[in-house]
Amino acid sequence: MSAAALIGWLVAVVIAGTPLLRELLRRPVTRQTRKAAPGAFVELADGITHYRWLGADDGPVVVCVHGLTTPSQVWEPLADRLGRQGYRVLVYDLFGRGVSDAPRGRQGPGFFLRQLRGLLDHLELHDDLTLIGYSMGGAIVTAYAAEDDHRLRRLILVAPVGMGQQSDHLTEWATGWPVLGDWLFHMRFPGQMRRLIEAEEARGDPQALAGPLRTTLARRGYVRSVLASHRGIMSTEMKHMHQQIAEAQLPVTAIWGGADDVIPIRAMGTLTQWNRAVEQVVVDEADHRVVYTHATEIAEQIARPMPLAGRALPGD
Repeated sequence: MSAAALIGWLVAVVIAGTPLLRELLRRPVTRQTRKAAPGAFVELADGITHYRWLGADDGPVVVCVHGLTTPSQVWEPLADRLGRQGYRVLVYDLFGRGVSDAPRGRQGPGFFLRQLRGLLDHLELHDDLTLIGYSMGGAIVTAYAAEDDHRLRRLILVAPVGMGQQSDHLTEWATGWPVLGDWLFHMRFPGQMRRLIEAEEARGDPQALAGPLRTTLARRGYVRSVLASHRGIMSTEMKHMHQQIAEAQLPVTAIWGGADDVIPIRAMGTLTQWNRAVEQVVVDEADHRVVYTHATEIAEQIARPMPLAGRALPGD
């Protein structure tokens, strides 16, 4: 082998191995990490889940499920406002985010349902729940409500996926191709996230979300988990699940950002076709960060009584 060929081979090996090296350099979640984290932990079927109780010490329970890239800290502005209204607010880190475990494998609806059901069963939360899902979390709570509507009082969807969302071409390509797609995603996604975090910091980050995002990005298993979600639940159309919810007459409110360039506003029309009873709310000036930039408006919608369309409440 000539020197030039050897150098070319070594360069190719370095390039191919860069994502693996980056992943090995990221920090794993350790006992010390979890000891320093607020809240509590529970061992579920697919791994350890981190959860916290926020808001009031007693009152009706609201369970919040976050999105694709954010940890559970994204809920803190809303939880603060709901606590003032007398709600107990349960938040938790989805697998691969925050300080929950990052198990390998496809992250489809069933994967996230096991985590949510396991956590609710562990906490003995069986009925009269308000479930809120943000972005990817909207798909998770939709899947849950389609099967366990009898446990719920109300479903709140904030900029939910499942009706079509905007992804850049590289993410779409990486999602559809194993191996080479993995390499491309691991090379490009961390830089995209860093730019998003820097933009949050440049805006002043009044909700202090940039810090938790930066910590989560540095955690081992996070990038892999985001890609697994793109290939799983993010690629799942939720039509039949919304239709099941409509048949169950579960009260649903969907809240959208009028300036959201991730979940286009046309998704509102798609959801209406699937469930004509959904109450639709648009926060005109909000983008995809609506859940924490406009927490007051969302809290007001949750506090407002909603027509029940003839459906008896749990326990009535």
